[in-house]
Amino acid sequence: MSTTAQPVTRRTTRSDAELQQMAKDHLWMHFARQSVMTDGPGVPIIVKGEGHHIWDSQGKRYIDGLAGLFVVAAGHGRKRIAEVAARQAEELAFFPIWSYAHPAAIELADRIAHYAPGDLNKVFFSTGGGEAVETAFKLAKYYWKLQGKPTKHKVISRSVAYHGTPSGALAITGIPAMKSMFEPLTPGGFRVPNTNFYRAEDMGAPTSSLEDFGVWAADRIEEMIQFEGPDTVAAVFLEPVQNSGGCFPPPPGYFQRVREICDKYDVLLVSDEVICAFGRIGHMFACDAYGYQPDMITFAKAVTSGYSPLGGTVVSDRIYEPFAHGDRAFYHGYTFGGHPVSSAVAMENLDIFEEEGLLENVRENSPVFRQTLEKLTDLPIVGDVRGDGYFFGIELVKDKATKETFDDDESERLLRGFLSKALFDAGLYCRADDRGDPVIQLAPPLTIGPSEFTEIEQILRSVLTEAWTRL
Repeated sequence: MSTTAQPVTRRTTRSDAELQQMAKDHLWMHFARQSVMTDGPGVPIIVKGEGHHIWDSQGKRYIDGLAGLFVVAAGHGRKRIAEVAARQAEELAFFPIWSYAHPAAIELADRIAHYAPGDLNKVFFSTGGGEAVETAFKLAKYYWKLQGKPTKHKVISRSVAYHGTPSGALAITGIPAMKSMFEPLTPGGFRVPNTNFYRAEDMGAPTSSLEDFGVWAADRIEEMIQFEGPDTVAAVFLEPVQNSGGCFPPPPGYFQRVREICDKYDVLLVSDEVICAFGRIGHMFACDAYGYQPDMITFAKAVTSGYSPLGGTVVSDRIYEPFAHGDRAFYHGYTFGGHPVSSAVAMENLDIFEEEGLLENVRENSPVFRQTLEKLTDLPIVGDVRGDGYFFGIELVKDKATKETFDDDESERLLRGFLSKALFDAGLYCRADDRGDPVIQLAPPLTIGPSEFTEIEQILRSVLTEAWTRL
C-alpha cells in the first residue's frame, strides 16, 4: 500500500450503483441476511431525514414509522442538535470518565437523575442499550456479594423478551433462536411468561379479565423465585412495554405486584427502558407511567434521538452506597461512555422535548393513534392491535376466530417474501417481524399527530389487504 495519501471521493458524489457495490464488497449489516446484497438486488440506502420522513438514494420519500430503530424521538434534521454537537467537538471532542469528568457528562447525569423516580440518583453511562443492560446485570451480582449474599446471581426475564446482544444481556434475552448459535451463554438467566393477553389462553392463563391475567403473570415470577431459591436470585429484568413479540403492555396492577414480590424475596427490579424511556410511553421514564419504583433503569436510544450514541443505567442510592466510601470500585466501564459530544447532544435533545411538549403530545394523541390503528381490525389478517404511547404492534393471524397463527414457512413468505418490501415500497418504513408471532411494529417520532396516523393506517390497510389475497 502506498504511503502517499490518496484523495477520497466525497460520499455525496457516489452513485447508487457504486454504493451498492461497495456495500456488497465490504459492509456487514446488523441483524440482516447478507444474501440480500450478495445474491439479491441490494439494500435500501437511506441518505436523508427531515421531520418524520426519510429519503433513499433514489430520491423516494418514506414515513419513518419506527423512528429509525425506536430512536429518533425528536425527528430527523434538527439543525440545532447538529450545531451543539459541532460546538462540543470543537471545545472537547473526547475525554473519558475513567477517574476524570467533564461538564457535559456531569450536567446530563444531574438532569437524568432529576427525571428519574424516587432515589434513583446515580447514572452510569455506556454507549448503547445492550451495554446498559450488561452494566445492570454485573452490578446486581456484585451488589449482592457486597451484601454477604454471594449466591444471588440469577436473573429472571420474560419469554420472547429482548434485552441485548452482549453475552450477559443475551443470557437475559428470552428468544432462543437468537441465542443457540452463541451457546454456552453466561449462566443464570431464567424465563417466565410475558404479558401478551391476546395469547393468554395459549399460556394456560386466566382470560376472565386483564387484571386477573396480570396477577397470574406476576405470580409466575414469584413461582420462579421460589423454584430457583430466593437466595440465588439477584434481579428481575422487565421492559415496561415488552418489545419483541409485538408490544405487550403491562396489565393494570402487574408492576405493583412484581414490586411486592421483589421486596418479599430481596430481589432487585430492573426496568429495561432502552426503548420505552424518553417519551415513547409519554413520560421521561415509563415506570412513572405505570406507577412502580425500580431499583435500576436502563436507557439509550431516544436520550439523544440518535444524533450521537449514548446509553446508561440509573442506579438507586441503596445500590450505590457500598461504593460511596473507601477503596471499593466497580471495575466496569466503556471508553466512549458519557462521551462529551453525545452528552451535549442529549442535553439539547431533552431541551427540545421540554420546549415543544413532546411528552404531552404523546399522552394526548396516543388514544387517537390506537383508535386509528384499530380500524384495521376489520381486515381478516389482523388479529390484535396493542401497545401504548407511540409504540404499537399489530399481530397478524391466519384465522381470527381461532387466533391461529402462521407456521414458519408461511411467516417467511408473508413477512420477508412480501410485507417488509411492500410496506417500504408503499412509503412506510416500519418493522414486520416474527419474534414470537408475526407482527408489524410502529414507533414513529414523537412529533407526529392524527394526520400522520391516518396516512400510516391507509398504507397498512392497502398492503395488508393485498397480503391476504396472496395467502
